[in-house]
Amino acid sequence: MVQKDPKQMTADERLRYYKEAYEREKKKGDVLAGKLAEAENKGAELEERLNHIKGSIVWRMSKPLRSLVHFIRRSKERLGYYGSVKGVMRKLNAKKIERKARTQHGTASFPNEEEAVRQGKETFSRNVKFSLLVPLYNTPEKFLRQAINSVRAQTYTNWELCLADGSDAQHSDVERICKEYAETDSRIRYRKLPKNEGISGNTNACLSMASGDYIALFDHDDVLHPSALYEYMKVICDKGADYIYCDEATFKGNKSIDHMITLHFKPDYAPDNLRANNYICHFSAFDKNLIEGVRLFRSEFDGSQDHDAILRLTSKAKCVVHVPKLLYYWRSHADSVAADINAKSYAIDAAKGAVSAHLRERGYENFEILSTKAFETIFQIKYEIKGNPLVSIVIPNKDHVEDLQRCISSILEKSSYEHYEILVVENNSTTKEIFDYYKKVQENPNVKVITYEGDFNYSKINNLGVSKARGDYILLLNNDTSVISLDWIEELLMYAQRSDVGAVGAKLYYEDRTIQHAGVVLGLGQHRTAGHTHYRVSSNNLGYMGRLCYAQNVMAVTGACLMMRKALFNELGGLDEDFAVSLNDVDLCVRAWKAGYVNVFTPFAELYHFESVSRGLDDHGEKAERYERESEAFRTKWKELLVKGDPYYNPNFSLDRSDFALKLD
Repeated sequence: MVQKDPKQMTADERLRYYKEAYEREKKKGDVLAGKLAEAENKGAELEERLNHIKGSIVWRMSKPLRSLVHFIRRSKERLGYYGSVKGVMRKLNAKKIERKARTQHGTASFPNEEEAVRQGKETFSRNVKFSLLVPLYNTPEKFLRQAINSVRAQTYTNWELCLADGSDAQHSDVERICKEYAETDSRIRYRKLPKNEGISGNTNACLSMASGDYIALFDHDDVLHPSALYEYMKVICDKGADYIYCDEATFKGNKSIDHMITLHFKPDYAPDNLRANNYICHFSAFDKNLIEGVRLFRSEFDGSQDHDAILRLTSKAKCVVHVPKLLYYWRSHADSVAADINAKSYAIDAAKGAVSAHLRERGYENFEILSTKAFETIFQIKYEIKGNPLVSIVIPNKDHVEDLQRCISSILEKSSYEHYEILVVENNSTTKEIFDYYKKVQENPNVKVITYEGDFNYSKINNLGVSKARGDYILLLNNDTSVISLDWIEELLMYAQRSDVGAVGAKLYYEDRTIQHAGVVLGLGQHRTAGHTHYRVSSNNLGYMGRLCYAQNVMAVTGACLMMRKALFNELGGLDEDFAVSLNDVDLCVRAWKAGYVNVFTPFAELYHFESVSRGLDDHGEKAERYERESEAFRTKWKELLVKGDPYYNPNFSLDRSDFALKLD
C-alpha cells in the first residue's frame, strides 16, 4: 500500500507512526517468544523420546534398513537437484566432460622442457621480484618438500621463498629440511620462530623477511604450477596488475595433483561475490605498496585471515586481475579447511567478522550476515534499506487478463514492502475482459493504467511507463510473473540503493520450480548473444560452487524483473528502442557496466516466471527472423566485449551449455 514517507509527516504524525510501528513489532515479538518457548518444550520432549528409542534393541537391529532408506532418500534428493530426467542426463554428461577436462589441467598442462626454457628466457618490461610467504607449522616432510620443489620449479626465476617456522619440538624435521634447501638455494630464506604465533603471526613473520616487489601467499602443503609466476608477470607488465589471482583445484592429500577432487574456475574481480564467499582464495599476489603501514594478516581473524586480507587489499588495489588458468593445487587432507570447514569451526565466525569489518570500513551500517545452505562460510548479506522510498513497478500488458491478475494480486497480497505503485502500460489490448479488469484494479489507489499507442516495442512501452513513474526506483516486471518471497522488493532495493550498483535482478522459476533466470552471461547460447545460467535446474540445486545461494555480480539480468534507480535509468537513456523485443534488457545492463556500475543477481528475491506466455516463443517464422536481426545488431554493437568474453564467466566454461560445463581443447 502507498504510505506517506515519515520524512514528509508532521511531528505528531511521525510520533504516532513510530508508536504504532513499535506496538506492531512488540506484538510480533510476544507471539514469536511464545512460539519459541512452545517449540523448546516440544523439542526437549521429543529428544527424550528419541534417546529412549535409540537405546532399544529394535533400533540397533534396524540399522542396515535405515542406512538403505537414507541412501534412497539422498539419491532421490540428488536427482531432484537437476529438475528432470533430462537434467540428470545433462549433469552426467557434464561430469563426463569434467573428467576429460581434468587431464588438461594437471601435470599435462605443465610446460615441456623447451617451453620452460623459453619462459625462463623471456624478457619483461619490469624486473619484479616475488616474495612467497609460507608460514610453517608441523608440516609433514612429503608435503613440505613438494611445496618447496614446486616453487623451485618456477620458470620465472626472480623470487624468494620466505619460510617462518612455528613448529613444535616434536617436528624438528621441518627445520632440518628447510635449512637443507636454504643451503643449496640462496633464494630460500628460513627463520625458526621462538613460538608458534598462529597463521597470522607466522605469516607476518614471513613478511618481515621479504624484500620483493610483490608479495605472494602460499600454504605450506600446497603445490604451484611451474608457470604461475610467469603468468603473473605477464599481467603485471601488460595490464599494470597490482593484485592477481588464478583458478585452483583441490587434490587428494597423499596423491599427486592429477588426483583432483574439485576444479574451481572463477570469475574476474566481483566485489559482491567476494563479500559473500571467498572465491579468490588462492593464489594471491600483490604489490607490496598495498600493505604499506598496515598488518597483512590480523590475528583477530585467524581461521579466515586470508578473506580479511583479500577484502582489504582488493578494495585498495587499482587493478585486480584474474588469470583464468588453473595454477594452484590445494591439498585436501585431514584437518585442512579444504577437506572440511568443521575441522576449523572458528573459521566461520572469523569469516563473518572479516566481512563485517570490511563492510564497516566501506561505510555500511546495520547490515546482517547469515550463513546459507550452500556452506557455512557462504553468506547472505542483508543491507539496511535507507528511508522509505517509493518503488514504481512497471508492467507492460496486452490482453492476458488472467496472467496480469495473478501478477498484480501476488504483489498486493504477498509483498512485505508497502511503499510502491504499480503502473500497467496498456498496449493494444482488444478483449473486453482486460478493460473491465483495468477499471476494477484501479479502484486500488496504488494501481494506475497508462496507454501506449503504436506498434509493439517492449523498449518504448517500458520507457513510457518509467516516464510516468513517481518513484525514485523503477522495477520492470513482466505480466507473466508471480511473487514467491515476501521480501522480494526489499532484497532488490537493498542493492539498487547502493551508489555503485546498476541493475538488480531476481531468481525466477518456471511453474515446475526449475530455474528460468539466475543471471545472464554474454555470448552464451547458440546465437552467441546472451543466455541464462543454471537454466532448468531444480530450485533445490546449490549451483556451481554454491552460486545459486548468494548475491553476486553478473554482466546482466533479465528485464522480466529488473530494478534500477530511476535517475540512472534516465542517465543511461532507458531501454534502447532499436531492440524492439529482445536483448534490450541485456543491452541496458551492459551500458550500466560500461559506465562503471556493477549489476547484481540475488537469489533471495524469488518469483515465478511463466516465460513467453504473453507473446509466445521466438523459435520460428517471422519472430525467429526478427530475433536473429536483433541478435545480429547486438553482436555488432558489443562485438569487442563479446570477443573478450563475459568477465564474470570463466573462459574455461563452454558457451554451448548453461550448467558451467568445461570446454575441451
